[in-house]
Amino acid sequence: MKIVAAALFAAVMPLAPVFASAVEVKVQADTGFDAILSGLNVEAQTDFAGFVGKLSARFGQAQDKVEAVIKSVDKPADAYMALKVAETVNKPVDEVVKEYTANKDKGWGQIARNLGIKPGSKEFHALKKSDLSGKGKGKGQGQEKGKGKKKGKGKG
Repeated sequence: MKIVAAALFAAVMPLAPVFASAVEVKVQADTGFDAILSGLNVEAQTDFAGFVGKLSARFGQAQDKVEAVIKSVDKPADAYMALKVAETVNKPVDEVVKEYTANKDKGWGQIARNLGIKPGSKEFHALKKSDLSGKGKGKGQGQEKGKGKKKGKGKG
């Protein structure tokens, strides 16, 4: 039994760096998203009226509605996320705020799933990108992938 355990340990140990690097990549991705949200919070603290104006213009909401959303969530970045999720799922922001209130301890990923955004979808990944500069699509966004001619796939 000790020999089997030792052999198993010896076989698994070389894989430890692989698992560690996978965890590191996830942490880095979340760190980038957290940095975006932190930046939005700083922007709101520095220039609240400007932040409200940006959200209003970006999401086509009245400024008083945006202010009401900001007051109903924990942080200004959460208001941005509520507006972005509402836009993505084509639902009223009040419905998203209601879901946020019930599930904020589970995070925005779960809130998005509850509202119909599938994990791994382009919509899900788009939630992690700030686009407060305007409604236009960023580089590489909004392009549909065609079927193409399957070059390089081989026959049969």
